Amino acid sequence: MKLITNVRIVTPKEILDGCQVVIHQDQILRIQPEGTPAEGEIDEQINGYGGWLIPGFVDIHSDYVEQMIAPRVTSVIDFELALYEYEKELMAHGITTMFHSISLLKNTGKKAMRRPENVRRLMELIDRSHSQLHLIRHRFHLRFELDNINAYEEVMEFIDKGYVHLLSFMDHTPGQGQYRDLEIYKLSYIADEGLSEAQVEEELSRRMHHETLTLDKIQAAADKAFEKGIAIASHDDDTIEKLDVVQDFHATISEFPITMEVCAEAHCRKMATVVGAPNILLGGSHAGNLTASEAIEAGIADILCSDYYPASILHAIFRMEHQGQKLPEMVRMATLNPAKAVGIEDQVGSIEAGKKADLLIVQELPNHFPAITHVLVDGVVVSETHYRI
Repeated sequence: MKLITNVRIVTPKEILDGCQVVIHQDQILRIQPEGTPAEGEIDEQINGYGGWLIPGFVDIHSDYVEQMIAPRVTSVIDFELALYEYEKELMAHGITTMFHSISLLKNTGKKAMRRPENVRRLMELIDRSHSQLHLIRHRFHLRFELDNINAYEEVMEFIDKGYVHLLSFMDHTPGQGQYRDLEIYKLSYIADEGLSEAQVEEELSRRMHHETLTLDKIQAAADKAFEKGIAIASHDDDTIEKLDVVQDFHATISEFPITMEVCAEAHCRKMATVVGAPNILLGGSHAGNLTASEAIEAGIADILCSDYYPASILHAIFRMEHQGQKLPEMVRMATLNPAKAVGIEDQVGSIEAGKKADLLIVQELPNHFPAITHVLVDGVVVSETHYRI
């Protein structure tokens, strides 16, 4: 057994001082008062030196794996090598369960990772990872773009084979959703493709009037995922009416709602609302939409994800705590809340007896900089860091 001592334990509702955690094999055995005699032999003792003990982060939306596999337009690294190297970075940032969020798009542009054959390769690799040695837990979040009509049968196949652990429906048609501002859309998707202004306008018009999946097919895919217990998310909800539609598709998660009004309504409807941690570090949305810190302060944001910057979750939590938010509530946004949203809260997401011992010890350095010193997954220390003067 392992014993973690001299820590401040962050539970979903409070901070426990003067307590220690006993770990047996891969699970948390119990929380007990500091100094309580061990009921059994302690093989390893970890001194937290007064740091915070929090659960490992459950990140349900991040596409950063694309950068690890295809760091350049013409450079695609071996997928298995990239995943093994990437998980070292993820664990160092406290992410112990990662839902790799890859877009299945009709127009993949210059991003090699989003080509259908590469999406399939990564899905199959993640599926195999469940029976292989890895440092963290890998899962797959399939982001299905609704204009990708030709990929529909593949999506149904992926769901049937158990490759998908979270399914989200996306519509990046310019003029609505994330890209209501057409100028931002042009800068993000078209302007860097070497087109003239006239060609940009022509391409924009084409994308605004493209064909998308029928509601019947979306419903069929949603029904299949729902029947298999796969959580379903909507993406970039920008109107109350859209919430009505996505809830008919069994969506229980609203990723990146565009406005405070829509975020509040989704939260009121008991949908888990997701905001990006980079939004907090940047002071606002890179696309000019909802400001995550304001949604958190209003009590209408439920989940923090790293989106495209794995280091952001830890720093967003402590930045918001320094701005007056309660630490247990902020930690819950990156641990128990996302675990509940995807149906794995019985395994991970909080420091409770019987759950997996996926744990982090976090120290605050003298400049208030949060630093993870220990990462445990399945009760095993997979990372240990010592800061020195």
